[in-house]
Amino acid sequence: MMSIHNRLGESKSPYLLQHKDNPVAWFSWGEEAFQAAKAQNKLIFLSIGYSTCYWCHMMEKDSFERKEVAEVLNQNYISIKVDREEHPDVDQIYMDVVMALTGNGGWPMSVILTPELKPVFGGTFYWRDSFISILKQIQGIWKTDSKKVTDSAEKITRTLSEEIQKDHSGIVEPKWLEQAFLQLQHNFDSLHGGFGTAPKFPQTQPIYFLLRYFQTKKESAALEMAEKTLDAMACGGVFDPLGGGFHRYSTDERWLIPHFEKMLYDNALLTLAYLEGFLVTKKVIYTDVAQATLNYVLREMTSPEGGFYSAQDAGEVDKEGEYYVWSGDALKSFPELAALYQATHAGNFSAEGGSAPGGEGKNIFHLPNAEEWKNTQKSSIQKQREALLQIRSQRTPPHKDEKILTSWNGLMIAAQAKGYALLKDQRYLAAAQNAARFIKKYLYKNKRLLRRYCDGDSRFSGTQEDYAFLIYGLMALHSVDPQEEWISWVEELQNICDTLFWDPQSGGYYFTEPDPTLIFRKKEFHDGALPSGNSIALLNLLRLGRVSQAEKLFCAMSGAITRTPAGHLQTLVALFDYLNPSRLVCTPEGCPLP
Repeated sequence: MMSIHNRLGESKSPYLLQHKDNPVAWFSWGEEAFQAAKAQNKLIFLSIGYSTCYWCHMMEKDSFERKEVAEVLNQNYISIKVDREEHPDVDQIYMDVVMALTGNGGWPMSVILTPELKPVFGGTFYWRDSFISILKQIQGIWKTDSKKVTDSAEKITRTLSEEIQKDHSGIVEPKWLEQAFLQLQHNFDSLHGGFGTAPKFPQTQPIYFLLRYFQTKKESAALEMAEKTLDAMACGGVFDPLGGGFHRYSTDERWLIPHFEKMLYDNALLTLAYLEGFLVTKKVIYTDVAQATLNYVLREMTSPEGGFYSAQDAGEVDKEGEYYVWSGDALKSFPELAALYQATHAGNFSAEGGSAPGGEGKNIFHLPNAEEWKNTQKSSIQKQREALLQIRSQRTPPHKDEKILTSWNGLMIAAQAKGYALLKDQRYLAAAQNAARFIKKYLYKNKRLLRRYCDGDSRFSGTQEDYAFLIYGLMALHSVDPQEEWISWVEELQNICDTLFWDPQSGGYYFTEPDPTLIFRKKEFHDGALPSGNSIALLNLLRLGRVSQAEKLFCAMSGAITRTPAGHLQTLVALFDYLNPSRLVCTPEGCPLP
């Protein structure tokens, strides 16, 4: 019988540790795995995910815990497990591969590589029978005609590399702003708010952009789209009215039924969006939401040393959301609150046509419209919310990923600092200061940022995103706490970032330093769930007065923006600042958001 050595128990990653008892002979990403693949002339099966990913748990239960799957992998492949939050560099490259091959992406990501790390096949989640079939089919070709496999991998790699290396530079085009606005109008859900259809993500870059477009162009439709979206998210099930904070996305178009995961970066970006919404509209609902979200982070997502944790799970497989939902019977003593939040004895999962594991007969709290928000602030409702939160706290909480990531902490430092600027709660200022000092103590070594801290262990070289997001957070902190330590560190980090990542020939920042284990080195310009490091760098450069370098960065991004203006909204937020330098002036309420 083949001896199985699963090496993931040696890791600190919560995601890798979840797989340490699988019968699969997992390696972590590194030379030991690469050398084993070459020495044994085996293909690599690369699985990428993260610890609070529901479908990652599902694939583990359905495949990686099964002996019949493990036998196929252990006999024919070198299996590598990667935490995408520890290795965004690896995740980014192979996600490009999967998107190019299939047109879709997501996690868990499943990729088959040659021993030289070049992609042969890519996809996401597979049920066990399909997964085994794919593994056997590709292994069969590798065994009988390995040249066919390597030629295909070379072609895929070359095509992607050539596309990445193309020079798409051009000039700054103010018309991008109108083009992006028209694209957002086209994709706007005028009935429910937000953009696109289900599943509906609480996107923040459109909000930032639309609020600026309204302020600059006096276009009322821009404000209407931003307000309707902010109102709908605040009233929907994606917002947690008991504990504060936002869930990952809505499975329906009405924002009612969430995927119950909570991510630090979502809550940082959404806090900034609601704070800016208040600055433009003065609607109290927006500061209430921001305050509840910041309080959630202080209560549940802050380490004793001051760093911010990464995420909370949606729940166990087949029990997603159990922590957050309520039966009608459980709410009998809270009739006023139940009526306000649309809870019924039958449960609003089924009544609203939604579904979730264990959802039948359960309720997700939500409001019918933003006009009802004022009633949430009644003292009787607040007391009932506090009582229910206390009851909920006795339940088994979802898994928490206690990794502390430099980039995501930078965003939350900004949110806490800007929350202090508007809400004047000293706890938010202290949280921003403590997190910044945590990063300097544990994740800044020998004038270099590290990416991740977990259980006393700091490792992995910082990416450009880590530098850009931290600089952004420190500048927000400096605007409300004008200490020399913050601005001097900003200048130091910006200079290091320029040295490590700036392309002096074509402009723009590479995502990583040169790394022989990565099949190509790329620049990320597109804004996704997270803004790109280059778009945040633009904001930083402009506020540091490095306008000439910002202009070069705009030009390097020009081709990408021209193709899809609405895919680069954070960059266009920076373009508003570039075209209207007066926006860069700080006020008593703090520097401009975000």
